[in-house]
Amino acid sequence: MTILNVCRSLRDSSGGAVHRYCRCLPCLSDPARRSALGLKVALVMLHLIYAGVLFLFDGGLIEKTKREPWYTGTYLALYVITLVQYFVTSGSSPGYVIDAMRTVNEANSIFRKTATVSKQPASSKGSVVVTVEGSQLGRPLLKDSGTPWSKLVLDLYPPGTSVRSLTCSYCNVEQPPRSKHCHDCDRCVLQFDHHCVWLGTCIGVGNHCKFWWYICEETALCLWTGIQYITYLKSNILSAWWKDAIMIVLLVTLSISLIFLLLLLLFHSYLILTNQTTYELVRRRRITYLRGIPERVYPFSKGACRNLYEFCCLPSSKYRLESLPTALELEEKSRPYTCTDVVTCRCC
Repeated sequence: MTILNVCRSLRDSSGGAVHRYCRCLPCLSDPARRSALGLKVALVMLHLIYAGVLFLFDGGLIEKTKREPWYTGTYLALYVITLVQYFVTSGSSPGYVIDAMRTVNEANSIFRKTATVSKQPASSKGSVVVTVEGSQLGRPLLKDSGTPWSKLVLDLYPPGTSVRSLTCSYCNVEQPPRSKHCHDCDRCVLQFDHHCVWLGTCIGVGNHCKFWWYICEETALCLWTGIQYITYLKSNILSAWWKDAIMIVLLVTLSISLIFLLLLLLFHSYLILTNQTTYELVRRRRITYLRGIPERVYPFSKGACRNLYEFCCLPSSKYRLESLPTALELEEKSRPYTCTDVVTCRCC
């Protein structure tokens, strides 16, 4: 009984400490936020450990820094840029449907009141770009099926589509094509790719480009750090066994991370060039608007060059809505390539 009482008192005291911390830091009251914060702290600590051990053990690197300061300066610049890009990506919005809906409806209400804002009708072809200055929070519910947002969403689908079949059962908003409700964020995301646990946010149309650049920078940093570790082991393999053991263990884990990052970078580069998302690729047969399309056909692709241009060079916008392709467009995309198509760069 004494042991049980001690365990119960420890549990109560730890719970009280957690409650006190939650009162001081309201952002830690949510278990999901505490988990995301813990992962961010762990990621930063891993970066500090790998770089710190390298500079602590490798005396040759210090000497090289004195002779060639640009080399170490470039490495440290990449190190800082990678961490900054990580926090920029984790703090960016993936493009929530609720914010896009509010932006469209507010723009329409301003037009009705002042008659000074031009309103463009939604087209069933191409894409619709909604640009906003900032994001707003909240979750208003649609009360009228004839709102501008409902009409805009319906125009992105084939004729005859019902509004009720497009409404998310969790947040009660009409979902444009390529949108999905994220249960971790509890919101619908435009062009939903996946929910990144390490970043603590979803990856969507608003931050997919930032995410790709972060992977690219992280891959370059891991590769450069691995080269530094190998250089140290070649020149100091018999200096101190405990240093060699630590460096080898860190190099093995770094190599595993590098392989994962390289595969992830290649995978997302393929998605960008074909204008797909991870969710669409993995759950293609379960998604209604992709179920009847052949596997080798990319319905939203406009060619590799155009896809890359829209991904990287279009003006920054969190909300880009794409309509479903027509039957004629799908038939054109399904047509096999010929020598003439290669000469005319049809794939581009």
